[in-house]
Amino acid sequence: MNILTAWLRSYVPNIPADDHQLAEDLTLRGIAVEGVHNLGPNNGHLFEMDITTNRVDAMNHYGIAREAATIYNLPLAPFNTKLPIGTLVDEPFPVRIAPEAKGLCGRFTAQVLRGVTIAPSTGQIAEYFTLLGQKQISNAVDASNFTLLGMGHPTHAFDLDKIEGGIVVRLAHKGEKLKLLDGTDRTLEADDLVVADEVKALSLAGVMGGWDSMITPETKNILVEAAWFDQATVRRSSRRHGLHTDASHRFERGADFNAAPVANALVTQLILQAGGSIEGELIDLIDPDVAARTATRPPIELSVKQVQRHLGTTIAPEGITSEIVSQYLTSLGCELLLQGLDVYSVKLPSWRLDLEREIDLIEEVARVYGYNRFANTLPTPGIVIDHPTAAKEVAVRTRLLALGFSESVSSTFAGQPDADLFYTEKSADKSEGKGTVPMENPLSEEASLLRPSLVPGMVTMLAHNLNRDVKEVRLFEQGQIFTGTIPADGTYISEVHEAPQLSLGLTTATPQPTAPLQVAADAPFFELKGAIESLLSLFTLPGGPGALSFTPEAPAWLQPGRSATALLNNHPIAHFGELAHTQREARKLRQPIYLAQLDLAALYELPLKKITAHDLSRFQAVERDFSFVFSDTIQWHAVASAIHALTIPELQSLKPIEVWRDAKKYPGVYSLLLRTVFQSNDRTLRDEELTDWWTKIIAALTALGGTIRDGANETSK
Repeated sequence: MNILTAWLRSYVPNIPADDHQLAEDLTLRGIAVEGVHNLGPNNGHLFEMDITTNRVDAMNHYGIAREAATIYNLPLAPFNTKLPIGTLVDEPFPVRIAPEAKGLCGRFTAQVLRGVTIAPSTGQIAEYFTLLGQKQISNAVDASNFTLLGMGHPTHAFDLDKIEGGIVVRLAHKGEKLKLLDGTDRTLEADDLVVADEVKALSLAGVMGGWDSMITPETKNILVEAAWFDQATVRRSSRRHGLHTDASHRFERGADFNAAPVANALVTQLILQAGGSIEGELIDLIDPDVAARTATRPPIELSVKQVQRHLGTTIAPEGITSEIVSQYLTSLGCELLLQGLDVYSVKLPSWRLDLEREIDLIEEVARVYGYNRFANTLPTPGIVIDHPTAAKEVAVRTRLLALGFSESVSSTFAGQPDADLFYTEKSADKSEGKGTVPMENPLSEEASLLRPSLVPGMVTMLAHNLNRDVKEVRLFEQGQIFTGTIPADGTYISEVHEAPQLSLGLTTATPQPTAPLQVAADAPFFELKGAIESLLSLFTLPGGPGALSFTPEAPAWLQPGRSATALLNNHPIAHFGELAHTQREARKLRQPIYLAQLDLAALYELPLKKITAHDLSRFQAVERDFSFVFSDTIQWHAVASAIHALTIPELQSLKPIEVWRDAKKYPGVYSLLLRTVFQSNDRTLRDEELTDWWTKIIAALTALGGTIRDGANETSK
C-alpha cells in the first residue's frame, strides 16, 4: 500500500527523522518500506509499504503514525470526532440485525444526514488523492475512501431516499439478485451476508455496495454506515463472487471492533463540509458476545523478568527495563496496570487481534526496541537441545538427497475429496476411530481440512511440474499430518493428533531400468521400492533384514498390480506404487506418477544404525550360483529370509541374477538364478566349510518347495 509522509506527519508532527531515516526505522521494526518516492517541494515522499496480513492495524496512515510515535516516543494526535448537534427525532431510523446474522455482524453504526450537497471533493482530500493517484468520485464517496486510507476502517454511504422501510442486516435468500457498484449482477447464496432494507438487498456486507442505493448527484439525504463483519463470512463471499476490495481486504483480516463509531463520525464530518445537517443521534447496535472476543478480551499478565529472560542481552548496558516495556506497550495502545513487582496486567487494544499471549507482547517489545540493538551472544550450553528425532530426520533427508530426490514443502491443508481418498485409517477399537480435522474458518473448500496425508500435496506438486513441461521429477517431503479422535457417538471432539510422515513422488518420461531383472516400464516402481529399502537400512530393524517384507495389497489410490505395501514385522510401514489410472485421468496428468507414503512415527521409534568401518579382507572371495525352480507363490523375501536364517557370518552378498518363466510350457512356476558371495576377514575359506554352507542353502531352498533346475550350471570361483 502507499503512504504519504505528509499525511502521516499530520498525526505525529514532531518526528525528528527525515523521510528516508523514517523509512529505515519503520523497516527495522517490521513495517517494511520497499520504496521511497519524492513528490516534489512541500509534498514530502510516498512510501511503498509491504504490510503483513496479521497487521491490518497498520494498513492505513494512522496505524503507521502510531508505529512512528512509538519508535520516537512522541504523542499521537487523537481523532477529532466532534459533530454538530443533530435535529431531534421522536423515533430513530429503524436498524436491526436479523437473528440469523447474530455473530456475523458484531456492530452496526448508522447516522442519518439530511439536505447534503453532492459535489467534487476539495481541500485536503483532493490534495492527498492527487498525490496518491486515487480516483475522485464525489465528496460523499471520497469521504469513505479518505477515512479508509486515513484510519483503516471501511464505511459506506447509502442514498437514504432509496431505502424502503429500514435497514436489516441479514443472510441472503438463495438465488437473490443484487447489482453491485461495479455494474455486475450477482446471484447470492444463503450464507452471503447482506445489508438490506425491508424489500431488497442493498450491499454485499464487507465487500461492495449496491447499485440501487448508490450516491448520485441528485442525492439529498444519506445514511452513513460503519460496521464490524465476521472475517470468515466476508472472505467466503469475496472468494465466491471473485471480488477483492479494499473493504474485504481489511474485514477478512480482522477489523477493529471499536473503530466503527469513530469512522462513522469522520465520514459524517467530511460530508457535512459541503452542507447538510444531522438527524438524530448515532445508531450503534452491539453484539456483546463479539465484543467480548475482540474489543474486551481478558488482560494478559506480563512479567518484565520474562521479557528480559527471552530477549537476553542488549548493546545498551541498562538493557530492557520496566520503564521501556511500559513505554512501548502503552504507545502501541495497551493499558498496563502494575500488579506486583515488575508484573503487569495488560489490557489489549481492540485493533491488535494478533496479540493473544505473553510471548506476543514480548515480541512487540523486541520489535520496537530494534533487533539490531541486541548483543550477539551464544545460548547457554544445555538450554538449546536437539529434538529427539532430529538426527533421524537428518539421516533420512541426507539419504534421499543422495538418491537424487529434492526436498519440497506443500500446504498443510487439504480438501475433503483428497482426504477421503488418501486417508482411510480406522481404529482397531471400533467404538472409537480417527477422522479428519476440519478448519473452523477455511480459506476455501480445497483447504477446508488439516491434511491427514502428505500424498495430496505431493500429487499437486508433481502435477505442477508436469504442467510446466518438467518431465523428470523426484521429490520428497517430511511433515506432520493431523487426525482427530471421534468417539462412538460420532460427535467430533477437539483432540487433535500430529504424526510425522514421509511422502515420495517421482515421474519420468523415459524410465531406465536400474537392474538386469527390470523392464523399463517397471523401473520407477522398483526405484521407489529401493528408496524405501535404503531408508529402512539406516535403522536397526527388530528381527534383522528379514523383518522387512512386501505384499501386493495397497490402498485404493494406487493402481492394482503396480503397487505394494512394505511390512515391518507384518505391520504396514509404507505404501508405494503408481497412482491409480482413474485418478491420473481425473487430474489430467500427462504421464504416470509414482508415490510412496511412509510412516515416520513408526520408523523413528527404531534406533539408527551405528556406522562402523572394517578393514577390507585380504582373503579371496568365493562365488556360488544356485539355480532353482519355485512356485509363483514363493516371493524373493521368503528365499532371502530362509538363507539369512542359516546365520552364516561369511555370507557377504546374496542377490538374484536372472528370473525366467514360461507360462505356457511351465505354468505356475519360475526359474531363479541366485548368486552368493562368501568371504572371511581372517582366513582363507576351506572346501569343507564351503560345501557345508552350500548344502545348507540347498536344503533351505528345497524346504521352501524349490527344486534344483535340471541341467543347471553351478559354478564357483
